[in-house]
Amino acid sequence: MKNVSGNKKGRPGAVRSGRKGNKQVGSGGQGAQALEGRKPTPKAEDRPYHPAGKRKAAKERLDAARGRHGASSSPQQRTSRPPQRKTDDSELVTGRNSVLEALRTKTPSTTLYIAARIEVDDRVKEILALANHRGVPIMEIMRPELDRITGHDSVHQGVALKVPAYEYAVAEDIAERAFARDQVPLMVALDGITDPRNLGAIIRSTAAFGGHGVIVPQRRSVGVTASAWKTSAGAAARTPVAMAPNLTQTLKSLKSMGLFVLGLAGDGDVQLDQLELADRPIVIVVGSEGKGLSRLVTETCDAVVSIPISSATESLNAGIAASVTLWEVARRRRAE
Repeated sequence: MKNVSGNKKGRPGAVRSGRKGNKQVGSGGQGAQALEGRKPTPKAEDRPYHPAGKRKAAKERLDAARGRHGASSSPQQRTSRPPQRKTDDSELVTGRNSVLEALRTKTPSTTLYIAARIEVDDRVKEILALANHRGVPIMEIMRPELDRITGHDSVHQGVALKVPAYEYAVAEDIAERAFARDQVPLMVALDGITDPRNLGAIIRSTAAFGGHGVIVPQRRSVGVTASAWKTSAGAAARTPVAMAPNLTQTLKSLKSMGLFVLGLAGDGDVQLDQLELADRPIVIVVGSEGKGLSRLVTETCDAVVSIPISSATESLNAGIAASVTLWEVARRRRAE
């Protein structure tokens, strides 16, 4: 007789029961959480990426860092490389103020170029005196030749100083020196800024408002060039600039030393006039005008700060935004 039940042993009406032997095949508990209902939503301060969570973590870090001013970070915390020179050749510092400041601060110099028949004022007199005193060779050349070696778009004002490639500092060392002097560190980091004039303006503002140094990433960022020297009006000679192999890791290293990282963005969660961290050790991070702060840097920030501006203005230049923020921090610190 033909078996029509599909059972190999020919037992009529037998069907599969969903069992393997005596073991019930189930879901493995995958639906247990759904049956139990949703768990309570964590408090805002317990969520690490919520602004309240960042503020809580920042407060805990500051409490842990109190009393450690002047203490060096351990070698394991260091992310920056030792000070290093750029691989390119020497730079030309141009302009009377920039050259004079470089000579005043004893910046290593190899040659001073002076345009023939230059109009001599007090600055030129001091430049010549300092160069003679330090034994810097002085070359008088025709103005067209000076135009050529400095670039035809450079406003050299008849003077140029040849200096070795810039020697960068280490970010953690800048913070340690401030702590050692019983000062509250104030630093500015650049995230993706490529215009040397912005770097020069930020260096100048950092010096003007009592900042201790500037940090630039090693990649995809501007370095201290002759144009940056010029825009800084000589401030680059007395304000250290550190180069970070990895900006995010350097910021994390500074946070472990007790510094707070504040990013600047138009859609920040804290307005500058409501900032409560101005009297703390601070690193202000300025993003590029086109892309703003990178994602990893934003996630590293303890707070993202916005500057209240008129709705008719879309955004501020990176150098101006840094200057406004530095001024507000300096104002609040004086008030304290």
